[in-house]
Amino acid sequence: MKRLQQWYQGLITFKKSATHSPGFVLALGGGGSRGLAHLGVLEALEKHGLRPDAIVGTSIGALFGALYAIHGDVLEVRKRVEHFLNSESFSQLSLPPLTEAKLEDDSWMAKLGAAARHTLLYTKAATDIALMDAAVLEGIIAEFCHDTHFADTVIPLYITGVSFPAGKCHVFHEGALTSAVSASMAIPGVFSPVVVDGVRYVDGGVAAELPSLEAKNIAQHQQIVVAVNVGAYPEPESEPEHIISMLDWTTMVKSYHLRQFKYDYADVMITPLVGTTQWHDFSHPEEEIRKGFDATEAQIPQLLAKLGR
Repeated sequence: MKRLQQWYQGLITFKKSATHSPGFVLALGGGGSRGLAHLGVLEALEKHGLRPDAIVGTSIGALFGALYAIHGDVLEVRKRVEHFLNSESFSQLSLPPLTEAKLEDDSWMAKLGAAARHTLLYTKAATDIALMDAAVLEGIIAEFCHDTHFADTVIPLYITGVSFPAGKCHVFHEGALTSAVSASMAIPGVFSPVVVDGVRYVDGGVAAELPSLEAKNIAQHQQIVVAVNVGAYPEPESEPEHIISMLDWTTMVKSYHLRQFKYDYADVMITPLVGTTQWHDFSHPEEEIRKGFDATEAQIPQLLAKLGR
């Protein structure tokens, strides 16, 4: 009888510890094509049976976070993303280069055509706030999210956006996913602001490129924050050559240093080696995904220790 009581007491203790075992909130940062690494992160987490209690996403992290929150299966998410990258819709997002490209055809007609394209681009840049209308972005996001709402996800989801022109960081957690994800991905200057409930929003990365603070605010008692940083960092040997690239460099350096402050809000930081990949370069998805997987594998021991497993 005494042994039975001891066994029962041990079972109760085990159940209590299992019930109170901390989970984690996953913060997926912004970074354009570098965000493909998020898929590798999710793949590694699934491999070890680790599922986030909630997801906070910014920009590309909002899109991939939303897809995972909807389906709860990284293979399904990868299939949908790879299909899109090979689709006609993706080709519509191609932007004209801001720098002079080397022309295979060196004829005067080719040079004249290139000059005309640049003239139109710079004219638009001087007379409008964006190169593309937000409707293009919303149409593409709708192909992923359809009519899904936050309430429909299998994993609680939160998405960052920045109000325009007030500049306040906002966290979406209800309503239609297409609107929220589009707002979080509306890169200033590239897409016009997205209107949600009468308010205009731009890319959440403007204020929360690494949404670890937002994740910490959402985390419940004992939940830890796992953040994924896919932001860019400057290359010491790569020097800006003109005004536009100088402005890009300045923005990159600012965001790099701002992300350092967000590290303090993460209990586990995953940083795939994608920092030098151009935000618009989706030509090597497998490589970017692998970087995310490898970086997560390296942090699994620390994550399991934090979770008490």
